[in-house]
Amino acid sequence: MSDPALRAYRDADWPAVSAIIREVLAAGETYALPVLDDADARDFWLGQPGAVAVAEVDGVVVGTAKMGPNRPAQGSHIGTASFMVASAARGTGVGRALGEHVVAWHRAQGFAGIQFNAVVATNMVAVALWRSLGFEVIGTVPGAFRRPDGSCVGLHVMFLDLAGMRP
Repeated sequence: MSDPALRAYRDADWPAVSAIIREVLAAGETYALPVLDDADARDFWLGQPGAVAVAEVDGVVVGTAKMGPNRPAQGSHIGTASFMVASAARGTGVGRALGEHVVAWHRAQGFAGIQFNAVVATNMVAVALWRSLGFEVIGTVPGAFRRPDGSCVGLHVMFLDLAGMRP
C-alpha cells in the first residue's frame, strides 16, 4: 500500500467518509455513539468549527480527521480532534499520518494544546500512537465506555502541550 496523501475534505468525499463513519460506529469499540443516519453523521463530522482532512491511498479515501477548538469561548485555545480509518487501511500508517497532520494544524493555528476527551482505554493502538506523538494520559474515567460485549472500560483524557503550559 502506498503512503497516504493528506488533503482538505471536499464535498465529493462525503460518500467515502460516511462509509468510514458507519463502519467505525457499527464496530462499537472506539466511539460512544450509535450508528448515525446520514444527516446526523454529516453534522457530527462536518458541523463544528475547524477543519476536516482526508487521507487517500491510490486515490481512495481511507481515513479522515476533524480538528478544531475543544470548547468555545474561554476554552477555545485548546484544540481537539477525532479520527477514523477504514478497517482495510489500519496498520498502514494512515492514523499516524492523520495524527501528525492534526498536531501540525493545531500548531499552525496557534492552539496552546490538544485535548482528546475520550480515548477508549482498550484501544491500545490509538493510545500508543498518541503517546508516540507526545500526548499524555492525564486522567481516566473508570468504566465510562461500554463495549459491545457489555463490559465496561475506562476512557482516557489525553493531552499534548503545545505552548509550555505544563512545567
